[in-house]
Amino acid sequence: MRHVYSGKVREIYSDGADLLLVASDRVSVYDVVLPTPIPDKGALLTQLSVWWFDRLTDVVPNHLVSATDVPDEFAGRAVRCRRLEMVPFECIARGYLAGSGLREYLATGAISGVPLPPGLVEGSRLPEPIFTPTTKVSDGGHDAPATFDEVADAVGTELAGRLRELTLEVYRRGAERASANGIIVADTKLEFGRDADGELVLADEVLTPDSSRFWPADEWVPGRAQHAFDKQFVRDWAAGTGWDKKPPGPEIPADVVAATRTRYVEAYEKITGSHWRR
Repeated sequence: MRHVYSGKVREIYSDGADLLLVASDRVSVYDVVLPTPIPDKGALLTQLSVWWFDRLTDVVPNHLVSATDVPDEFAGRAVRCRRLEMVPFECIARGYLAGSGLREYLATGAISGVPLPPGLVEGSRLPEPIFTPTTKVSDGGHDAPATFDEVADAVGTELAGRLRELTLEVYRRGAERASANGIIVADTKLEFGRDADGELVLADEVLTPDSSRFWPADEWVPGRAQHAFDKQFVRDWAAGTGWDKKPPGPEIPADVVAATRTRYVEAYEKITGSHWRR
């Protein structure tokens, strides 16, 4: 087994024909990895992704080979997966107005070239989910909004259309399933690759608190920030410290670490209906 890449959260190893993706307990905000880990975070992300992969196979194939055939030292927080040629865009579906989408809407009335009705506020539900891709850059850079036409120019109209179709369908399926358990999926970020036969495959992680915004449905009120079962809590804390959002990031206080872990566990338990044991 050979180490081939370190990401903000994941380590990637080459193991024969497969790759091993190992999720750490690191947390990144504003494209900067903070120095304080969140206990169990890597295992929570991995196990929630595996849960979703199993429930989305009728929508799109995924890269998962095994979640158990991994070295003991990585048990619970690693997956064995297929090698893919990754699509050079992050595919984002938005059903509600938040984050960078809110900022872009307030400035332009649209997100990634998709016009939206006037008068929307933070937390507003959109008339229908929209596809708002971004460029995908290496660690240290910042993803930038992209339009559908820009994706089509880069990968072709047919592939861009399929990416949009699959992204929105995964979002709809995930949002419907989470809603039944009292969770709003405000938005989510997906990654896709192509296998040796050219088939699109869902990769990386799916519908986790790192890649999505999860809000409690019974507390949703448009016009204000929402309670979040995701890393938005850490983003908000970090922004409130006066930090300039450049490396190095600030140490996370123990109470913020504990509250963040609790929110990740709540997201896992509410969505899966299973008690978290680690």
